[in-house]
This record gives sequence, structure tokens and C-alpha cells, in this order.
Amino acid sequence: MNTQSDARVTFRVDKDLKEQADILFERMGLNMSTALNVFLRKAVEEEAIPFTISAKGAGFGRSQSVSDITTAFKTAVTNEISKNQRCGYPVARYDSIKKRAYLEAADGSREYVDE
Repeated sequence: MNTQSDARVTFRVDKDLKEQADILFERMGLNMSTALNVFLRKAVEEEAIPFTISAKGAGFGRSQSVSDITTAFKTAVTNEISKNQRCGYPVARYDSIKKRAYLEAADGSREYVDE
């Protein structure tokens, strides 16, 4: 049922993948829209992709170079750190000179972790 708060999302997906997903979701008693809503709600709740992404298995990385994957990873980490800093959360870092871990506050101050 559509309500005023519904938003339409359109995206492209491989035809075979869509057909396989339709079959799977039907076996689960879901349709594509419901399954994607479940995914989006879980991602928002966890503030993350709600499953492990790996270059092994699911095909992630087959068409990307190691450099592309490394860049994507570094970008994701940088974005997460920025988000945490904007929220005022401390960020765990490592001082390679002192060889000690520390928490960096949003104001840049450091609190070294005692061992």
C-alpha cells in the first residue's frame, strides 16, 4: 500500500540476479520491495551494511583492482571517522612513533590508552 510517506527508488540490477532474488524472496514469503525495505531498515539501525562484505565469494572485487578496493575501504573508514567526529564521539587511533593507541576527541585532544 502506498502512502504519502512512501518514496520510489529505481535502480538497475543484472536480470539473472533479479530473477534469482525474486525466486528466493518468494520462497521466504517476501517480494522485492519488502526484502529491500528489510535491508534498508537493518542498515539504518546498525549504521552499517548489515553483513560482512568480502572480496571472497559474493563477487565483490572481481571487477575491481586491489587498488580500487583499497581506495574504497580507506574512503569508508575516513567517512566513518568524520561522522563520529561530527557527532562528538572519540576516534581510536594509533601513534606509530610512541607505539601506543589513543582516543582522539573531536577537539583534537588525545587520551592514550594505558596498557
